[in-house]
Amino acid sequence: MKNIPFVSLEHQNALIKKELEADILDTVQSNYFILGDKLKKFETEYAAYSNTSQCIGVGNGFDALKLSLLALGIKKGDEVIAPAHTFIATILAIMDVGATPILVDVHPETYTIDYHQVEAKISTRTKAIIVVHIYGNPCEMDQICSIAEKNDLFVIEDNAQAHGALYKGQKTGSFGVLNATSFYPAKNLGCFGDGGAITTDQKALQEYLLMYRNYGSSKKYFSDVSGCNSRLDEIQAGILSIKLKYLDKWNSERRKMASEYKKYLDPGVKTQHIDTNSISVYHLFTIECDKRNELQEFLITEGINTQIHYPVPPHLQKACSKLGYKKGDLPITEKLSNTLLSLPLYIGLTTLDIQFVSEKINYFYKKNNLLD
Repeated sequence: MKNIPFVSLEHQNALIKKELEADILDTVQSNYFILGDKLKKFETEYAAYSNTSQCIGVGNGFDALKLSLLALGIKKGDEVIAPAHTFIATILAIMDVGATPILVDVHPETYTIDYHQVEAKISTRTKAIIVVHIYGNPCEMDQICSIAEKNDLFVIEDNAQAHGALYKGQKTGSFGVLNATSFYPAKNLGCFGDGGAITTDQKALQEYLLMYRNYGSSKKYFSDVSGCNSRLDEIQAGILSIKLKYLDKWNSERRKMASEYKKYLDPGVKTQHIDTNSISVYHLFTIECDKRNELQEFLITEGINTQIHYPVPPHLQKACSKLGYKKGDLPITEKLSNTLLSLPLYIGLTTLDIQFVSEKINYFYKKNNLLD
């Protein structure tokens, strides 16, 4: 029987094994592990890659979001608009600074925040809009930025799933005043543990965040603000510098795999729509299925591993119960949580693998009369 994992880093890491090993050994021999030259080098490289002037490496993607909110002065009593269909970290970061997430449903085809619904959610307490480029698909940033400018709001991008994606030729992670990302190992640009970063064009925000991530200190043992400990370490920064050189090539390969899925899947199998203004990096490749759980179980019997993103939407999670949402409040998000299935997609997945997965899905759809 075939065994196709949902995600595998084995092939990708094997391609650059010698570079990785040499760089890690160099860091070990340097005996310098925190806030060193490799972090500065990666921050410069990632800022340039993102078409921004500044990058601040932090401990993880959640901290990148939380520190972005704190740097903008967002606090208890404030409201932040965010999409309902996202990983819960987006919402928890808002709650963690004391602000209230105001959730907006997503577009039923692109799964990104529905900008048509945003303006109606703005109140006198609204301070920012967080957008999520879900599964690597860019949001409609011109519309979002226009709404934000009209209402004097900050835009923060959650770019954790979209390293290298483009909207109208501009890199995601360069539209917002601050843009948070994660380098969790399975991301398009991933390190060998937790890691994150914030990009910006505002020098003053960069200087504040450099202090805040390091106990609020701009000089050792002297703290100017009540900060935290959230630092991207030297080993992870070195790994990310190496992987960044290959990111565009790997993203191109992911787009090719997505194209092959669309070629071999029956046209009746619904996939995420990518607008003509957008170039996705396909962090995930998803399909919608009314018998999603049954399909997942069937694929397991065929040696095909899949994932569900996300089985319980944030507004219905116990952790968010105090927000007061109930079932039915965000119908598109709730539908997606019951129908979306993420298929295998990773560097090293072959055309034959994609054909095999597609054939099994087509068989299941036909057998269960799910095709129009």
